[in-house]
Amino acid sequence: MSKRYSKYLPVFIFFCDLILLNIALYNSHLITFNTYKPQNASAIFIIVVNIVWMLVSLASKSFHLKRPLVLKDNINTVLLTLIYHLLVVFGVIYFFKIYDISRSEVIISYSMFFLLIVIHRSLLFFFLDYYRKRGYNHRQILIIGDENIAKRLVNSFSQHPEYGYDLTDFISEYQMSNMPEDVLITAILNKKPDEIFICYKEMNSELLKRLIRFGDENFIKIKVVSDLILSNNFAQLVNYDSLPVLHITSHPEISLKIRFLKRGFDILFASVVMGFGAPVFIVLFIVTKLTSKGPAFYRQERIGRNEKPFYIYKFRSMYVDAEKHGPQLSKDNDPRITKWGAIIRKSRLDELPQFWNVLKGEMSVVGPRPERQHFIEKIVEKTPSYKKLLRLKPGITSIGQVHYGYAENIDQMCARMRYDLIYLQNVSLNSDLDIIYKTVKVMIQGKGK
Repeated sequence: MSKRYSKYLPVFIFFCDLILLNIALYNSHLITFNTYKPQNASAIFIIVVNIVWMLVSLASKSFHLKRPLVLKDNINTVLLTLIYHLLVVFGVIYFFKIYDISRSEVIISYSMFFLLIVIHRSLLFFFLDYYRKRGYNHRQILIIGDENIAKRLVNSFSQHPEYGYDLTDFISEYQMSNMPEDVLITAILNKKPDEIFICYKEMNSELLKRLIRFGDENFIKIKVVSDLILSNNFAQLVNYDSLPVLHITSHPEISLKIRFLKRGFDILFASVVMGFGAPVFIVLFIVTKLTSKGPAFYRQERIGRNEKPFYIYKFRSMYVDAEKHGPQLSKDNDPRITKWGAIIRKSRLDELPQFWNVLKGEMSVVGPRPERQHFIEKIVEKTPSYKKLLRLKPGITSIGQVHYGYAENIDQMCARMRYDLIYLQNVSLNSDLDIIYKTVKVMIQGKGK
């Protein structure tokens, strides 16, 4: 794929998505009704889904790829598009009262389509990375301004050939100051750059405006690079009228889009688990009741997002009055745990009722584990940064649970917390899916406690 064909890539992706959508639709119809030929409501459903997808996809531009290529960002965009699409489709179905559409067909269609999209994007990104590393599909760039900033930028591009950038020339601030504007413009046009990176410490505002206008007129992207270097900090650009301001924090702000996607995924995932897992819930309820005295369910107050208390639900794994002497953490060979409780704790099945907490909005599927106020106060005494985790909804599972496991004392809780702080810096559906996958492995291997 040479550079001259790059403009066709979005069109190619758009039609690929449309083909994958129909593969999912017709295969889900085959699975549900044992035939590829849709009839009545199914035929209407397929037509509506195709029309709405084209409109929503064109609006969200989910088929556009931006440099540098970041797979998780594109997957998040596609997933957000898919959620909007689902809402519009349901709205059309409700408005026209098309109620005899198979729920199984809908669930299988959307699940299969998302899976196919993830596979398609992963292969496409792998191919583009490989292709650009080989020197193809590159864009020509021109750098203007401060030499030190330019060197850092060039070094970054050289370390990441998958960005696909080739430097055509560098024009320093000194050269610009001794160059008439018409000569500068001619020099830029002669280089025929696709993008211009303006590296500045003190850039003349009038010159910057003229360069931006020049870029718009000649279809050249203009990008401004400051001399600011961020290590473990995170920045968000905020526009105050005509004044751009960087809001810098030691942790990333979780965007409304990510919160929306995460909540949508939580509701969908929890509904599927509680719906299809109903027989398992019934078996666990009966066995828990028969194996020891006391209620099958256990509830306990925990601290949630923004330090708001709520009650967490579990299948009871301990004897009644196990904490009559005060809050305690579980440990290996804990005498308070019943024989059946040890089994469901190792497989994490005791956590299943927390999907009800997820549906209520008190918890997320993935997030830092909720703790009791008693232990939070002790953790904060040793590690004040724990309070950062209270910005998130607590989760049924977490990266700390997967990589560290249950903690038996405050020091171990502090050590596990470091994993959750890493998660806070990278909250995304991709990381959530990865943690869920690893949690399922722990459940199958019985490595919980």
